Amino acid sequence: MEITAKLNNAPLSAQKGRLIADMIRTKSVSKAVDVLKFTPKKGAELMLKLLESAMANAENNHGADIDELSVGTVYVDEASTLKRMQARAKGRGNRISKRTCHITIKVSDGE
Repeated sequence: MEITAKLNNAPLSAQKGRLIADMIRTKSVSKAVDVLKFTPKKGAELMLKLLESAMANAENNHGADIDELSVGTVYVDEASTLKRMQARAKGRGNRISKRTCHITIKVSDGE
């Protein structure tokens, strides 16, 4: 059985999020939590909260045993981009793109 947790519009670019997702994909939940706790990236903190949410969903809503859970699939999809301007010389401006992403984590108990 697969249990899903999703975070929409995370303030992180999809490219940076995929680097973190590759580190935890197909690991047991306890190993993935350890990896995320000791990774010094902003995306690791967001993924850790989302993974703990998926674990809580599995335990409370579906009665799954946390010790048997493993990370199934992790998607990091691109979301909308906030477009901002930065002042430059001679009255010009540069565009700054503040990217966001949608993160989806599915944990499974092997059934």
